[in-house]
Amino acid sequence: MKVLITGGAGYIGSTIASCCSDAGITPVILDDFSTGLRAFGRRYDCYEGDIADVALLERVLADHPDIDAVIHCAAKIVVPESVAQPLAYYDNNVGKAITLLQTLERHGVCRFVLSSTASMYEPGPDYMVDEDSAVNPQSPYAASKWLLERVLADEAATGRMGVVALRYFNPIGADPALRTGLQHPHPTHALGKMISAHVAGEPFTVTGVEWPTRDGSGLRDYIHVWDLARAHVAVLDRFDAVVSGGYEVINLGTGQGTTVFELAEAFGEATGTPLDVVTGPARPGDVVGCASRTGKAQSVLGWSAQRSLVDGVRDSLAWSKKLPAVLAEEPAR
Repeated sequence: MKVLITGGAGYIGSTIASCCSDAGITPVILDDFSTGLRAFGRRYDCYEGDIADVALLERVLADHPDIDAVIHCAAKIVVPESVAQPLAYYDNNVGKAITLLQTLERHGVCRFVLSSTASMYEPGPDYMVDEDSAVNPQSPYAASKWLLERVLADEAATGRMGVVALRYFNPIGADPALRTGLQHPHPTHALGKMISAHVAGEPFTVTGVEWPTRDGSGLRDYIHVWDLARAHVAVLDRFDAVVSGGYEVINLGTGQGTTVFELAEAFGEATGTPLDVVTGPARPGDVVGCASRTGKAQSVLGWSAQRSLVDGVRDSLAWSKKLPAVLAEEPAR
C-alpha cells in the first residue's frame, strides 16, 4: 500500500509516516514546510508545496499512480492565532482542502483520512465525549475542522469517496525511536511550555484556573503521538470495512481526562523534580476541555492507547534534547 500524507513533515504527519513505514506502508510526503522540517520529509519521496497547488498535485499523482489513500494532516492549528486571523484559517483549512479533494477525485483516489480535532465537542456534564456528543466549536480553528468534516460527509454521500475523520485531543510525546517529534523549539501547548520552563529554571503558568473541573484548570485528553500514529495505520489496514457507510467519525483518546495541574504532576514524576507552578488568566479561545470515550475505536479498529502520560512526558523531554541538532541542519526559513 502507498499513502500520500499531507503535512507529512510536521509533528503528527511525520510520526504517522514512520509508523506507516514500519508497517510496510509506503509514505509519500507533501508539505509546504511552513512549519514542517525537511529532515522529516526527505526520508521518503517528498514534494514541497501547497495542497491547493493543482499542478503540483497532478505531478505527485502522476509520479505515484498507485497511491491508495490520503492522510490529511496539513492545517493551521494554533487556537489564539485562529481567533486573531479567522479568514486565514478558513481559507487554509477548508478552502484549500476542497481543491485537494477535487484533484483527488479526478484521479480516482477515493480513500481519505482526516486528522481532525475533538475540540469541536460541547463537553457533557462529566466532561467526557463520544462520537454522538453535541458539536459546538468555540474557536475558528475548531470550526474550520468541523466545516471540513461537513464538506467531507457531503462528498462521501455521493459515493465517490470514503472518509474517516479521526477526532483527537492533545498529542504529546515523540516517535519512541526519536526519528521525529515536535518541531517547534518554543511550542505553545501546555507540555511544551512546561519543558521550556523546566529548561529555563522558571515557573510554569497554568492559564485559566476557574474552569468547573476538579482543580479549576483545563481538562484535556493527552494522548501519545505514537498511539495516534498506530490508529492511522489501523484505519488504513481496515479502511474499506470501516467506511462501509461512506463516512465515519472515530474519536481517539486515552479514555480519561487530565487537568493541567495533573499534567504538571506527571512532569515532575518524569523528571524527578517537582515543577514550579504559578497561575494566570485563560487565553483567548481557550475552553474547559474534555476527554474521549474510546469504545468505538476499540470495536471498529481494534485500537486503544498503550502509552502512559508519563511516557509522553519522557519522550517529549528526550526529543527536546535532540531537537536543537535537528534544527541546526535545517535551511533558514
